[in-house]
Amino acid sequence: MQGVMERTFGILEHLARHTQGCTLGTIAHDLGLPRSAAHRLLTDLCLSGYVRQLHGHGDYVLTTKLISLGLHHLSNSGAIDAAQPLLDRLAISSGELVRLGVVDGETLTWVAKSQGARQGVRYDPEMGGVAQLRCTASGHAWLLTLSDEQALDLVRRQDTGQKHAGGPNAPTSEQGLLQCLHQARQRGYSLTLEIYNPGMGAMAAPVRRPGGQALGIISIAGPMSRLDEARMLALGPELLAAAAELAAASGESLLLGRSAAVGGPP
Repeated sequence: MQGVMERTFGILEHLARHTQGCTLGTIAHDLGLPRSAAHRLLTDLCLSGYVRQLHGHGDYVLTTKLISLGLHHLSNSGAIDAAQPLLDRLAISSGELVRLGVVDGETLTWVAKSQGARQGVRYDPEMGGVAQLRCTASGHAWLLTLSDEQALDLVRRQDTGQKHAGGPNAPTSEQGLLQCLHQARQRGYSLTLEIYNPGMGAMAAPVRRPGGQALGIISIAGPMSRLDEARMLALGPELLAAAAELAAASGESLLLGRSAAVGGPP
């Protein structure tokens, strides 16, 4: 039987996946909670400022308090301040969106970005999202630092929840995913074309601890009209150099240093 803490975090995670809000009944049903218990927890979350109830129809939604806490923590850790100039430099050089993702336990979350595109199509998603490991360049960049068994196990666990179907070239089998990872290991960085979204190209390199474990990733993404395979291969050495520079500047405290849950080089 779940305790109060597990139920509370379950509600927060559920609402994070339903940004338009959920009714009390839906939350109770989806999480397998008694309606009265769900109501008590939601009331406490509203009183503490993490959840609010929409006027008119009573749906519950997250407030920005969790986001504020996360950003405050990142700011105090120094990770963003130290990484931003490097991201800006790579964005200007590539002319595309550059992002920093942080490994935290079994998730990879984008926490900082720099937009290098000044005209034409601009790819610019919101920060704070969690990378789909199976079908993103960022996910592949983290997975390439793991053994095949560790990588597949991590992807299986993520795929049990909600997942993005991916673009037309997304791997549809574990063997297909492993083939992508083997190629990425040979290069030292991932390279994807229409794997997450149609018409989009992306590449990413892991930021590694001295022992090979990934602290995070640096990625470049943009429309294939500009960021095709030849362009990404040309940017490869610069991306790897940026990842190595950030790793050297990181030590144990930068990038949160919280990637110990899954680890070890392949």
